[in-house]
Amino acid sequence: MAGRFAPRHPRADVRGGIPRQGLAPGRVRVWVPDGPLELGLVLGPLRRGPGDPTFRTTPDGAVWRTSRTPAGPGTLRVSARGGEVRGEAWGPGAEWLLEQLPRMLGADDDPSAFVPRHRLLALTRHRRPGLRLTRTGLVMESLIPSVLEQKVTTLEAYQAWRILVRKFGEPAPGPAPGRMCVMPSARTWALIPSWEWHLAGVDDKRASTILRAVRVAARLEEAAGMEPAAAQARLEVVPGIGPWTSAETVQRSHGAPDAVTVGDLHLPGIVGFALGGDRYADDAEMLRLLEPYAGQRHRAARLVLLSGRVPGRRAPRMAPRGIERI
Repeated sequence: MAGRFAPRHPRADVRGGIPRQGLAPGRVRVWVPDGPLELGLVLGPLRRGPGDPTFRTTPDGAVWRTSRTPAGPGTLRVSARGGEVRGEAWGPGAEWLLEQLPRMLGADDDPSAFVPRHRLLALTRHRRPGLRLTRTGLVMESLIPSVLEQKVTTLEAYQAWRILVRKFGEPAPGPAPGRMCVMPSARTWALIPSWEWHLAGVDDKRASTILRAVRVAARLEEAAGMEPAAAQARLEVVPGIGPWTSAETVQRSHGAPDAVTVGDLHLPGIVGFALGGDRYADDAEMLRLLEPYAGQRHRAARLVLLSGRVPGRRAPRMAPRGIERI
C-alpha cells in the first residue's frame, strides 16, 4: 500500500473546484529571441493531453504553465508579439520561472547544428523555422507523466495524470485559468493510497515506479545539471525507468537534441516510413536511418512528426484496459 491516508486537498471554491484567485499583477520579464520562435512548437511537448491541469492555451494565444520549482509552486504565462516574448509569473516560484524562461523557450538550443540529409526534413525545417527544443530544468515534472505513459494508450496516461494532479495537487498561484493546478510534491506522491492509483487507472507496476522515484526525488532533480546521457543513466538506476522513459524525460528537462526515444510502439514505423519507406521498421532500423543525424536525432524525429508523412493506420487502436473498473 502506498500510504495509509490520502493527503488533504486544499478546500475548493464550491463554484469551480479551485479557490478563486485575485487579479494581482505578477512579476514580468520581456525577452527577445535571436530567431524565429513558435510557442506552440516549443512548449507543446510539455502538454499532457487536452485536459492537462498544468498546461493551458488561451484564445489570445498565451500559454499558461504551472511548475513545482526549487523555490516552490509557480504559475507562468507566456505570450509572443512583435518579436518579443513576455513572461508573467506568480507564486513562490515566480522568479525562478522567469529566470528559466529563455532556456524554456530554447535559448540554449542551436537549430543551426542540424544539417538535413533528407529532402523531407529540409522542407519541414523550412516550413517550421520556429521549432526549438525546450529545456525546463525540472526532472520530476517530466519523469512522472512519462512513467504514467509506459505501456498504455495516451488517453489512459493523460486521464491518470489529470485525475491525480487535480486530486492531490494544489491550486495554481495567481489568476490562472480555471482548474489549473500545480503537480503534487514528492512527499504527496509518496502518500497517495494504493486505491487512488487504481481509481486513476494506474497499475501497480507504474505506481511502484513513481513511488521509488519520488523517494529519491532530490537526487533525480540533481540530474538537471548533468549532461543528458549522464542524466539518463542516473534516472535508469531507479527500477522501472528504462531508456524510453529517461529519453522522454531529458528531451523536456534538458532540451536534449540527441535523446531519441527507443522502445516506442509507433515511432520506429513513422521514422522508417518517412525516411526509408518502411512502415514496419524496428528500433534498429530507425537508429540506422537516424545515424546521419548523430547529435541531433531527437530533432530529426520531431521534424519527421511535423512533416505529416506518417503511414496510414492498418489496425484498430489499442483499447484502454480500464483497470479502475476491476
